[in-house]
Amino acid sequence: MKYKNNKPYGKLALSILLDAMGYVSFVIPGIGEFADIIWAPVSAWIMTKMYKGQKGRIAAGISFVEEAMPGLDVIPTFTIMWLYTYVFSKKKETIIEV
Repeated sequence: MKYKNNKPYGKLALSILLDAMGYVSFVIPGIGEFADIIWAPVSAWIMTKMYKGQKGRIAAGISFVEEAMPGLDVIPTFTIMWLYTYVFSKKKETIIEV
């Protein structure tokens, strides 16, 4: 029995971990906002490395804004991008009958 490629699920686990790192500002009041200044560009850069092309750049911009704006850290940007990539935007295969 062959197992399917687990790479997407590894990326899901990483996405959940990265979203949890974005929640640090809620755990440490005062220091958290300073951490967001550092985390916002880092999260955008990581997003471009995880998802290539135009959708990765768009997601990186959204991730940067979400992390930089106070109060928006609750949005799980990495997990939403994973869902968009692996669940909602699967290309439908066209069957051509001959």
